[in-house]
Amino acid sequence: MSVETIKIGNVELLTAGGISVPHGFTTRLGGVSTGANESMNLALNDRDTRQNVEENLRRLGRALGFDPEKLVMTRQIHSNLVRPVTEKDHLGLCHRDYPACDGLVTATPGVALLVFTADCTPILLHDPVTGAVGAVHAGWRGTAKAIAARCVEAMAENYGAKPENIHAAIGPNIAMCHFETDGDVPQAMREAFGPEIEAFIERRGEKYHLDLKAINAMVLSRAGVKHIEISDACTCCQSSRFWSHRVTAGIRGSQGAVIVCGGGRV
Repeated sequence: MSVETIKIGNVELLTAGGISVPHGFTTRLGGVSTGANESMNLALNDRDTRQNVEENLRRLGRALGFDPEKLVMTRQIHSNLVRPVTEKDHLGLCHRDYPACDGLVTATPGVALLVFTADCTPILLHDPVTGAVGAVHAGWRGTAKAIAARCVEAMAENYGAKPENIHAAIGPNIAMCHFETDGDVPQAMREAFGPEIEAFIERRGEKYHLDLKAINAMVLSRAGVKHIEISDACTCCQSSRFWSHRVTAGIRGSQGAVIVCGGGRV
């Protein structure tokens, strides 16, 4: 199985072959936003309008077959907080209206989960046995806090999902080629994960480069997940296709990772 690009109408998505419910990692393409947010911006900011963002989300809903009135989002704070949700947790189409967290899980058919990224690592999870799904935003802080494992645990605790049955997909992020940091980031990873982490850290002069996709895959594997697909796309290398916080110095829109509980593959 692999992560592949599909196009539904004007909406371009990356999907994982091992996840059998509607899902996707969005790109910048297929929406109505303009300027620095052109065109498929999914999160309201000071440079976009609520009308544009809501239309983009409706287009995403039509592409994947979910009802925007059953969409639940994150207000992200780089934590390891994971919320179990149902359709009653839908609070509209603006992420600012939602409680703070960086992961969502549900087993309610029809509910769609959405997290946002622009260099951080998006992760989608599906248990085909129980039907439970999860969505994770893993910045480097959330990665060090093992938020991907917290999401697996939440699927097990709330819905009886067994980690070995879960299928995970890790989407586009800032790859090792461009994720350059000072020493605080690798030190946080060493403290969290021990010597095994050294395989995913390279020192280049005074700076360090880290492979956040591989670290999150390790976190998932430690949590018992056996089916993991990883996109090779780098948001920084492909900044005309994805938003990159580093490339734009923060003047940008947001792509998303969305998964729908129940339903067949799009």
